[in-house]
Amino acid sequence: MAKQWTTTTLHNGVEMPTLGLGVWKMENNDEVKTAVQAAIDAGYKAIDTAAAYKNEEGVGAAIKDSSTPREDLFITSKVWNDDQGYESTLKAFEDTVTKLGVDTLDLYLIHWPVEGKYKETWKAMEKLYKDGRIRAIGVSNFHPAHLEDLMKDAEIKPMVNQVEFHPLLNQQELRDYCNQHSIQMEAWSPLAQGKLLDNDVVKQIADQHGKSTAQVIIRWDLEHEVVTIPKSSNPERIKQNFDVFDFELTKDNIRAIDELNQNERMGPDPDHFDF
Repeated sequence: MAKQWTTTTLHNGVEMPTLGLGVWKMENNDEVKTAVQAAIDAGYKAIDTAAAYKNEEGVGAAIKDSSTPREDLFITSKVWNDDQGYESTLKAFEDTVTKLGVDTLDLYLIHWPVEGKYKETWKAMEKLYKDGRIRAIGVSNFHPAHLEDLMKDAEIKPMVNQVEFHPLLNQQELRDYCNQHSIQMEAWSPLAQGKLLDNDVVKQIADQHGKSTAQVIIRWDLEHEVVTIPKSSNPERIKQNFDVFDFELTKDNIRAIDELNQNERMGPDPDHFDF
């Protein structure tokens, strides 16, 4: 029997689904609405958006039209760099929940570690958390040094760190740090923007299990206990990406995929990002 690991318990006791839909680059129209509806129909409970994606209204429309109760869904959004700071974060949050048509968020993240601003942003998020507006708070694209700096003055430790993670960038040091501090790591761009779908090693493992290469990579994330949010607007692929709880990778499979690591990023390095 394959390990399910369909939810993980964050350090504040909140249950977070381990597999969700990412909606980066989806248009704020029927594209994102259809994708979210297809995901919920396929059994997804987690949807990950952000103010910067400019599609929160479309996500909200799909949630509203869904027959799945709001309390059964796990909705994540993120405060963008231009909105960081205490008062501006509070305002950005209100804009986000208005666009999504919800009263509370399940998870709210600082999108990038904007120097000189993220501590004030975090104070605002702590307030929203204490006020019961957000069930869990976290960060995105934070290296261990950013986390160390944040936690020096934080009252509440981040529950999640969402970062670029895939077999070409396995983030071992960051994973070890997050595990040590009970911060749940979450993967964006888990399929390396499609770069790994034709990889010979992954294809061979996929053939062995009768699965697609995307399913193998998603399963690799789960085997490493990293929450993952593959993006697709294709309803059939969305459904296929969720069909990963009926098999397990062998230790040799995991080792072979681990060895693909090249510390290669598809997105910016948070230490060298032009905010």
